[in-house]
Amino acid sequence: MPPATPELISPRSPRVAAARRLAKRNFRGKERLFLAEGPQAVREAAGHRAGDAATLVELFATLEAAERYADIVGEARDAGARVHLASEQVIADISTTVTPQGLAGVCRFLDTPFEEVLAARPRLVALLANVRDPGNAGTVLRCADAAGAEAVVLTDASVDVYNPKAVRASVGSLFHLPVAVGVPVEQAVEGLRAAGVRVLAADGAGDRDLDDELDKGTMGGPTAWVFGNEAWGLPEETRALTDAVVRVPIHGKAESLNLATAAAVCLYASARAQRAAGGCRSVTGN
Repeated sequence: MPPATPELISPRSPRVAAARRLAKRNFRGKERLFLAEGPQAVREAAGHRAGDAATLVELFATLEAAERYADIVGEARDAGARVHLASEQVIADISTTVTPQGLAGVCRFLDTPFEEVLAARPRLVALLANVRDPGNAGTVLRCADAAGAEAVVLTDASVDVYNPKAVRASVGSLFHLPVAVGVPVEQAVEGLRAAGVRVLAADGAGDRDLDDELDKGTMGGPTAWVFGNEAWGLPEETRALTDAVVRVPIHGKAESLNLATAAAVCLYASARAQRAAGGCRSVTGN
């Protein structure tokens, strides 16, 4: 494969310095750019567009990675991204992982205004309230994508979805479905309810049992699940905003489920109920 550029980009290049700074939230917010690392994330970014604008604007690749992932580099070029050959040291400087995979992309922010999420009349939504761990946020986003959710909403007190760890944990799902950020939890719940969505809080101390709700046939309608902080869950004032507080039953001796696991169980329960006879959606058709 011919080289992406005549020579390796210098580690002292302003482009490298600008990409490196995106590991910090304040620079990401100022530039409205974030990093996507590794072949899966870069491939998804190269194929994503927001309106007329390509999401991937710049790609750094080692010679080995450029040869191994020639198709991804080609997609990046086709998307209009600037492609730079880079040494392993440059990729290591840009990357936030211990073992970089040789590709690092600079991407435009792609969050969706909350009003657009509501206008689309979503049937299944994950709402993250005070979720602080980026790995958990990215994993819930991945679960929501897999379950066929139409959107993920992060409240103003939640982690930055463009944190490199969150982007990696989403394994490309960040590029698959609308994500609204910085929405006050009261506004999020009120907006979803006004759009005809039943809002359920997922909480281990809930007074309703998920299995019972499924047996009663109450889960087939449009639903938003509210997931709380990893350490202390949902505060009483947030639970009070929702239509019901539902617990995932623990049939064994485990003390509890972690956030991402509970989210997967709840989202898939809704997805299955909505696919059933009389339900309102078909996840497999998405």
